[in-house]
Amino acid sequence: MKIRAAVITRIAMLSALVVVFDYSMKFSGLKIIFPWLPFLKFDFTGIPIMLSLLTTSLPAGAITSTVTFLAISVRSGDVVGASMKALAEFSTVSGFYLGNKIHRKKQKLAKALSYILGCGMRMLIMFVFTIPVFTMYYSIPLTVALSMSPLVATFNLIQGFLSIFGGTFLYEILKRRAPSIILNKNETEKP
Repeated sequence: MKIRAAVITRIAMLSALVVVFDYSMKFSGLKIIFPWLPFLKFDFTGIPIMLSLLTTSLPAGAITSTVTFLAISVRSGDVVGASMKALAEFSTVSGFYLGNKIHRKKQKLAKALSYILGCGMRMLIMFVFTIPVFTMYYSIPLTVALSMSPLVATFNLIQGFLSIFGGTFLYEILKRRAPSIILNKNETEKP
């Protein structure tokens, strides 16, 4: 598959926006702490990842998620935290993508299903990965990790909704105001 320069430019711009959001929110202290588990913080890095999916494709969402991992790793040195953030955001866009593919004919149903699958997939995948990270990496007892999992799921539901809503909201604005930013079917060609 040939990828046109416009697609690469979109991915690069949205990846740069991920880095800008991550660094600016971290160093300005604007990240919002989840009150019941203060080590979890809300941010806006998922919005450019969602925009990457909506304006380009799922592989573009994977690339911007990878940039999230790299940016957080370089900034903090926390490879585990960075990988969990990237995994969370990519699972959100993957679920949203699946929801869109399942029900394309009925647009309102597809939108609701996309939100549900996006948030649901994020919650499920993060549950599966946080338990071993909590127990093996942070040495938290399994019973404590399991008792924290409903709070982690609540956090992921809210953060997933924030990423999806913010991304789709901006996508709708871009579609009306700057339609040239949206991917045309001709921009990726098969050889």
